[in-house]
Amino acid sequence: MTILDVAKHLGVSWDVVKDIQKRYLSRKYKRLRLKHVTHIAIDEISIGKGHRYLTVVLNLKTGAAIFVGDGKGGDALTPFWKRLKYAKAEIKAVAIDMSPAFIAAVLKICLKEDLKRVWLQVCKVDAKEILDEWIKKARSTIITILKKFANTLASHAFGILNHYDYPISTGPLEVTNNKIKTLQRQAHVFRDAEFFKLKIYGFYETKYALVG
Repeated sequence: MTILDVAKHLGVSWDVVKDIQKRYLSRKYKRLRLKHVTHIAIDEISIGKGHRYLTVVLNLKTGAAIFVGDGKGGDALTPFWKRLKYAKAEIKAVAIDMSPAFIAAVLKICLKEDLKRVWLQVCKVDAKEILDEWIKKARSTIITILKKFANTLASHAFGILNHYDYPISTGPLEVTNNKIKTLQRQAHVFRDAEFFKLKIYGFYETKYALVG
């Protein structure tokens, strides 16, 4: 049921229903409990026109959005880190994407099967050995894009190998991002930036959503 449907049913304006829901969501998500959050995924999503971005943090254990910040990059996460510190949360693992398009393009060139072996090892030590060997091979080729990719892997080796300690990814966050894209198509919701972010917090618990 949409906000417009509820407004028509009650005989009130769209704005009245939206404001009621906005006040409810504001109270509900004003102070999220972060103390027991340990595994998170972070991603950024482009919204609207003019290269506007939101940075979304997901609790990987519950699937709930626990932070929605304006912009992208490290600055967008500053308020979130402050909240974590205040909550005395102990984050054990963070899933952050490299460029999927870049990775996909390079893996089609060569060494594809060799690189897969990194994630098929029994222990982290063996995986590191194979990853180091793959990077060395790639850097020795004459293929520029492959060398660049090898350098990217080398700079992200710490995060890649941490998969053996915490096998998590930003996959669950893609579901949230798809919901955000659907939500932003609702023009009335998008005009109120604060309401838009509050709706994202409500994704996890929403069954019968007022979508727009």
